[in-house]
Amino acid sequence: MDKTTALATQILAGIGGEGNILRLENCMTRVRVEVSDEQRLDLAALKQLSGVKGYIKQGDQHQFIVGPGAAAKVVDAMRSLLTGAPAAVAVGDPVARNKAQAKQKYAAPMSGALKKLADVFIPLIPAFIASGLITGIINLLKRPDIAGELAVNYPNVLGLLAIFGSAVFAIMNILVGVNAARVFGGSQAMGGVMAGILSSPALAQITLFGEALQPGRGGVIAVLLVVALMCWVEKRLRNWLPESIELILNPLITTLVTASLAIVILQPLGGYISDAIAHGANLAIDKGGLLVGAVLSGLFLPLVLSGLHQGLVPIHVELVQAHGSNPLLPILAMAGVGQVGAALAVLMKTRNARLKKVIKGALPVGILGIGEPLIFGVTLPLGRPFIAACLGGAVGGALISYWKVATVITFGISGLPLALTIVSGKVMLYLAGLVITIAAGFIFTWIMGFNDPEE
Repeated sequence: MDKTTALATQILAGIGGEGNILRLENCMTRVRVEVSDEQRLDLAALKQLSGVKGYIKQGDQHQFIVGPGAAAKVVDAMRSLLTGAPAAVAVGDPVARNKAQAKQKYAAPMSGALKKLADVFIPLIPAFIASGLITGIINLLKRPDIAGELAVNYPNVLGLLAIFGSAVFAIMNILVGVNAARVFGGSQAMGGVMAGILSSPALAQITLFGEALQPGRGGVIAVLLVVALMCWVEKRLRNWLPESIELILNPLITTLVTASLAIVILQPLGGYISDAIAHGANLAIDKGGLLVGAVLSGLFLPLVLSGLHQGLVPIHVELVQAHGSNPLLPILAMAGVGQVGAALAVLMKTRNARLKKVIKGALPVGILGIGEPLIFGVTLPLGRPFIAACLGGAVGGALISYWKVATVITFGISGLPLALTIVSGKVMLYLAGLVITIAAGFIFTWIMGFNDPEE
């Protein structure tokens, strides 16, 4: 065991193990840790470790000074030692228990890697939601039958709202670069720098190989490729360079090497992949119509159980970046709506008081697009209602695809609230699809039936 791994192991033991860690990060010289139980922290032993040169506490954060260059290595080693095992599920929470068991049972081989990809975008969900809802409000205010002459009389109001709603897309690549570096284990500031280089307007003034460079080409796909390479280069240099000069030379060499390869190879590659994703998804939905919509929505919940749905996240973002709207999300939203119809049928048929209580508590949030309580608390444990709900979702997905309903948001909203973000002229079609999907999920469940559980 090398000295870095040995120190990481000793620090983990001293802070009470993996289960006691709330947050783990590093700065240039310090390992920074927040713990859940201070009583499990053995500060006396930690301060005596040969690799720990000092200790500081700021607020809830414990900071162990290990030196420049060494801090990042120690945190990397600590993260590699963490098992990543899921937290224990409360015995008295059947929905949480069912969810954990289902995720473990149906997990696909690629689900872990795709989850890391989704983790890049999940912190951006609040920004996506705000952006989509503001854009939806603008669409409503522009309609004379709803807002009268507001758009004519107060153009500055709508102009400001448009800025509020589009701001997330103005800095999308930077945000993705920062988050990707965090997920891939690199320096977050360097991830933002890489994304900034790819997005710089000055690229348009540079000609390479007889062709002008395109700022932002490849969107988030190019950013993910470049930041992944950046993290790989940074980690290798961290191991190769002496600690005394690593802090200075690592970011310099990483930037020069990664940025050069990004401009020459990875950004063009990202551009081709991005174009293929956007054009392929739109072509499939435009030409596939009813069949493609039915397949996408009908199979979405099984994809969720396997974890493979995580791979769709960059596709949602690319569709909005490339075309300004996302036709995929309204189709997939019908999968959750089908669960509402199935749960209503179960509610009317079951005599189980506990099941009735679960359904009544989960239905309101299910209509609002949060379907996990219904899936893991009702339809999936009962078996046939889950299949019936998927069939109901397939009916709704087919209609939404045939009607070419699209939203201005990437992801993060579903169910009834998604109607606020639907493009002009398609809102009523989306609501019609929602009602039909609930009815279809109800009918399929009523026909297929289920074994009513004992108390």
